[in-house]
Amino acid sequence: MKNNNFVKKLTKFLKNKNTITILGVVLCVIILYVAYNYRVKQAINPVLVPVAKVDIQPRTQITDDMIEYIQVPPAMINNGVIRDKINIVNKYSNYNTLIPAGSMFFGATVISQQDLPDAAFIEVPEDKVLFNLPVTMASTYGNAMMPNGYIDIYFKGKNETGDIMVGKLLSNIKILAVKDGAGKNVFETTEEERVPAYLFFAIDPEVHLLLRKCMYLSSISVELIPVPNTMDFAEKEGETKVTSQYLVDYINAMTAFVPEDELDITVTPGDNKDNNTGDNKDE
Repeated sequence: MKNNNFVKKLTKFLKNKNTITILGVVLCVIILYVAYNYRVKQAINPVLVPVAKVDIQPRTQITDDMIEYIQVPPAMINNGVIRDKINIVNKYSNYNTLIPAGSMFFGATVISQQDLPDAAFIEVPEDKVLFNLPVTMASTYGNAMMPNGYIDIYFKGKNETGDIMVGKLLSNIKILAVKDGAGKNVFETTEEERVPAYLFFAIDPEVHLLLRKCMYLSSISVELIPVPNTMDFAEKEGETKVTSQYLVDYINAMTAFVPEDELDITVTPGDNKDNNTGDNKDE
C-alpha cells in the first residue's frame, strides 16, 4: 500500500505544470554548462600539428626529417592546415612556395609529384636527352598536342636540285610538357589562355643530335613538323624510332662530323707550369 501511495504522489507531482517547467529549466542549464565546458576545453587545450623543421625550398621533396610536431592553440588551426605528417612526407613543396622553418603545412603549399609543373622532367631516364621543339598554335593543331600524348616528326627540306623533300623522320615520341614563350606550362591553368611555343620530349642522344642538326640547316629550308600520332602505344611506350634512313643520311651529309673524344683532363690547383717548355724556374 505504501508503494502505491508513493507512485500516486510521484505521478501527481510530475503532472504538475510548474514541476515540468522547473525540471525543463534545470535540464537546459545542465546541457548548456556541459556544452560550454566542452567548447572551452576545445579552444584552450593545445593540439599537436606538424611544422617545418627547416626552411623548405620550392619544388623540394619533403622527407620525414624535415618535419617536427609542436603544440598550438586550436584557434590557430583552420581548414587548410594539414594535421598529420602522413599527408606530407614524400610530397613536394609547391613550385612557387617557400615553407619557412616553424611554419605549418597547408594544402595549397604541399602537392604531389605529378602536380608539379615539370613533373615529367623528374623521371627522365639517365640515358635520354631532353629536346624542345619550337611550335605554334597552328603546328600543334590548335593546341591539341598535350603532355603524355604521342607525335611523329616529319622532315621538310630541299635536296641538291632544289626539290622539296617531305618524309617521316621519327615516330612514337611521348610529349613530356607543352610550354608557352614565357616558359609556363600551357595546360597548367584554365584561368588564362596560353599559346604553345615548345614541345618537350626525351630522346636518345643520337636522335637528339640528329634533330639539332636539322635545326641549323636553314640553308636548305629544313622544317621539323610535329604530327599527332593516333595509334595505340600501350605496349610500345618509349620506343621512339627513326623511320627514314635516307633522311638521316642526307642530314648527316649536309653537316660536318664531330668526333666525340673521351678526354680525361685533371687540373691541379696552383699548377702554373708551362707545358710547352717544361721550364718553371725563375731566371
